[in-house]
Order: sequence, then structure tokens, then C-alpha cells
Amino acid sequence: MIPTYNEKDNIRPLVDEIFRAAGPKTMVIIIDDSSPDGTGEVADEIARKRKGVVVIHRTERGRGSAGIRGFQEALKYSPECVIEMDADFSHDPSYIPAFLREIKYSDVVIGSRMVGGGMTVQRGFVRNAITSFAGFVTRIILGMRVMDIQSGYKCYRANVLKSMDFSRFISKGYSIGAETLYRAHRKGFYMKEIPIIFRNRKKGKSKLSVQELFSFFFNVVRIRIGV
Repeated sequence: MIPTYNEKDNIRPLVDEIFRAAGPKTMVIIIDDSSPDGTGEVADEIARKRKGVVVIHRTERGRGSAGIRGFQEALKYSPECVIEMDADFSHDPSYIPAFLREIKYSDVVIGSRMVGGGMTVQRGFVRNAITSFAGFVTRIILGMRVMDIQSGYKCYRANVLKSMDFSRFISKGYSIGAETLYRAHRKGFYMKEIPIIFRNRKKGKSKLSVQELFSFFFNVVRIRIGV
């Protein structure tokens, strides 16, 4: 499940690498928020040529609502598990086999930059410091031990997603990852972090803004109070 916005240069090679890593029985669901660069049109072309690719076009924008829409679409196909990842190659598809191995023994598997063997490369000091600080504060507020609580590279057993009442979710933006994990934590699901190397995007620009950062912290507090 891949939310996209302005990823036309990344989406085609990403889908190719996903199928190489995960095998032909994989289904790829792309949720595009009306990208002005034509990502949606490229995704449609991929879907016409490759079996197992589904494209959802939205007029709404937001990482959180896009993720929820993607989860809801994925569950229609009765999957065993659902992997979510970003479209910018910061999440390497070569880790997919490791996710699929570990999900046999866990309810949620998290691709973590913060556990032994995990790291972030090709990224500036300031951005890394912001990520570390945001993760520390989020763990304190939500009272969770997950080290990389902001990770957008995760694998869920289908029953975890089926247990979620997405109509009650608060997040519309980047806090969706923390909210999903917190709700799974509250339900008693077992989570495991596996190390990944997170690389800065190959092409395009980051969508994270100062406004998104403030919104993230505000929503984390709302999640803790409201869930």
C-alpha cells in the first residue's frame, strides 16, 4: 500500500522492485492524491500493463486519510498481511522478504531506524535531530516502547487492520503511523521492530513542512487524550 503525491519518477521503478522482492502473488495498491506532476497517470499506465496493481485516485490530500483509504481498499482482497511504505525509495523494497518472515510470529512488524543495525543515511543533521526529538516526545506522550514509532514502513496482519474503526481516527497527516500503532498497542497486539537502513529520497522533494511538524505533535496529544 503506497500513498503518492508527486512521485512520477519513482513509482514505476518502485513497483518493479516490489514485485521482484515479494513475488508475483503480490498486490500493489497506489493511492494518489491528484498529483499535479502526473503520478496518477503513470500509475494507471502501470496498472494497465501489470496484473496486481490497483490505483485509487483521490481529490482529498493528506498522508493519514490516504493511508486509511489504502488499508480499506487492501482489506477488500482478503490479504494475509498488508505492508505500507513510501514511494520515494527511502523504504527499500529489498526488506519485504524480512517483513514477510517476521509477520508469521508478530501482529505488526515495524521497519526501524532506531534499533541495532538500523540507521538513517544521506540525510542532514538537522532533519535527523528533528526526527529523533519527535520520536522521543511521541514515545513519552503515548507511553510506548516502540523506538521508531514514526516509521512509515510497516507490515500488519490483516486482523489488526480489521480491528480498527477508521472512522474514529484523528490523524489526517503524518501522525497516522503513530496513531495506528497506538491503537494496536491498546488492543494488545504484539509488535516487533526489525532494522532497516533509511535513505533520503532519490528523486523529488520531501512533503514534510514546519506546519506538518506542529500538526504532528498536536495530533499526538489528541490521540493520547481521545483514544
